[in-house]
Amino acid sequence: MHWLRHTSLKWVERRFGISVAYAGHAESGSDSSTTTYIKADITEVAAALSALTGEPHPLALDTVT
Repeated sequence: MHWLRHTSLKWVERRFGISVAYAGHAESGSDSSTTTYIKADITEVAAALSALTGEPHPLALDTVT
């Protein structure tokens, strides 16, 4: 499962950027300067989820790509 999680995150990061891949994640107990400055809105995350699953998402602005 760990491998699957990281493979999926890397795919999203390459296609949609680091801000979408790590949206909502914070590293507790360490320097989280990277996650402090990156932001993604819900439509960007929904578009990535739609592309990853191949299914439309109601919050995505684009259709499945």
